[in-house]
Amino acid sequence: MTPNNPILPGFNPDPSIVRVGEDYYIATSTFEWYPGVQIHHSCDLVNWTLVARPLARASQLDMRGNPDSCGVWAPDLTYANGRFHLIFTDVKRYGRTTVDGAKGASLRDFHNYWVSCDRIDGAWTDAVYLNSSGFDPALFHDDDGRSWLLNMLWDHRPDRKRFAGIVIQQMDMDTGRLLGERRRIFDGTPLGFTEGPHLYKRDGWYHLLVAEGGTERGHAVTMARSRDLFGPYEVHPDGPVLTARDTPDAPLQRTGHGDLVETLEGETWMAYLCGRPLPASNRCVLGRETAIQRMEWGADGWLRCAEPTPVATNPAPVEARNLFEGPGLPAAFQWLRTPEPENIFSLTERPGHLRLFGRETIGSHFEQALVARRQTAFRYDVRTLVDYEPEHFQQAAGIVAYYNSTKYHFLQITAGDAGERLVQVLSVLPNGEGQSLMGPAVPAPAGPLELRAVVDHEALRFAFRAEGATEWIWLPQDFDASILSDEATLAGLPNFTGAFVGMACQDMSGSGHPADFRYFHYVERLGDD
Repeated sequence: MTPNNPILPGFNPDPSIVRVGEDYYIATSTFEWYPGVQIHHSCDLVNWTLVARPLARASQLDMRGNPDSCGVWAPDLTYANGRFHLIFTDVKRYGRTTVDGAKGASLRDFHNYWVSCDRIDGAWTDAVYLNSSGFDPALFHDDDGRSWLLNMLWDHRPDRKRFAGIVIQQMDMDTGRLLGERRRIFDGTPLGFTEGPHLYKRDGWYHLLVAEGGTERGHAVTMARSRDLFGPYEVHPDGPVLTARDTPDAPLQRTGHGDLVETLEGETWMAYLCGRPLPASNRCVLGRETAIQRMEWGADGWLRCAEPTPVATNPAPVEARNLFEGPGLPAAFQWLRTPEPENIFSLTERPGHLRLFGRETIGSHFEQALVARRQTAFRYDVRTLVDYEPEHFQQAAGIVAYYNSTKYHFLQITAGDAGERLVQVLSVLPNGEGQSLMGPAVPAPAGPLELRAVVDHEALRFAFRAEGATEWIWLPQDFDASILSDEATLAGLPNFTGAFVGMACQDMSGSGHPADFRYFHYVERLGDD
């Protein structure tokens, strides 16, 4: 068995893996993208299919107002008593960064919730609130029938270690009520940034696995063990059990935040996040992805990698030609923050089309009409057909290469002062304190327009043509696609997602003027080295 790493390419971070019988499931973070949490299924740890996004209604998740890269962090998926259990954080405030020697109080709001279901693709329960003491919650089901909630502990006070260790508290699996007092069981190692806890029991030992070192190039998976649930926990004698921090030329970087699963045959595998930097800019536009690694338990009872270095291969290129003919969006697509998608798009208002209602600007944290899919390769070609007649300059619709509200390129159809239809690119760039640039306006022909975006590593180009025309009209500029990455950022902001490409419609006049999209074709190109 040789998985193609990453097994979940594109923005799929913070994996939590579980086996139920012969089936494996991985849950990954979705941050501000809706519906919340992606769950993929496999029978062999090699081939994975998206089967569920369980947080799909307001009683489970409402992220309107959440800042960029907040929302759903680090879901934990377990199975006990005939049900799947999903624990997750909804981050409402990020506050100040913790890196580069930041001082003063760091106020954040993390709310942790629990949902469950007897089927992975069923209707999950309403969310049950658990606590807000820190993020990355996880469940551990002990062999005595008791279940325990773990999470990292956040210390907001000035000059304190923000990541203050791992706490544990018993949880009533009938009600979600937390029992007794929380206890801190692990302070972390000198790597710092101790988060992402998972707990396992093997041969009488409690094995605690955590992410450390931050989620950038110093990321690592650390393990510790104890004979007692509450510790003290002895740290692995070899240091991190998985990291790329000492191999800067390895194709998989940022490796960390792992979770373990045991196969029917008794093998142990670790699912973990990673990033693939662009060769020239060293930026990870594909975001934090999920890979998998075979592990081995040594004679001394400690876990180690079966291979010394995580191996990267190129996943098969995707070719997705989506027509908007069904009652729901194609599975690859998501939108931002709102649990009321009927306010931003419709697949029935004009049959055979995705209608986007002009809403707030693309930079809004509340209700914007933007529907997009992940970029999962360094080279792609996207085409869409849009029928749109803007009435004035405050209305715009088109195709967007998007990371978050502070960095995107928007090929938009809009109108000039005399009502003439124009094609123009709006680029929002993470330069200095933020920069917004409007490219030259190009007259657009009448009728539906085909729009095109082509990405080749760091370079992005846009083109358009009238429906039925054979020749593309290419805009003369090359745009910087590498800004759609964690590494390109305004100071102090969180960047934990990845590049998307999709369709958008905004109407700053408030009239909700719509745009109709007939298809969206996303084709990846070979030659990703």
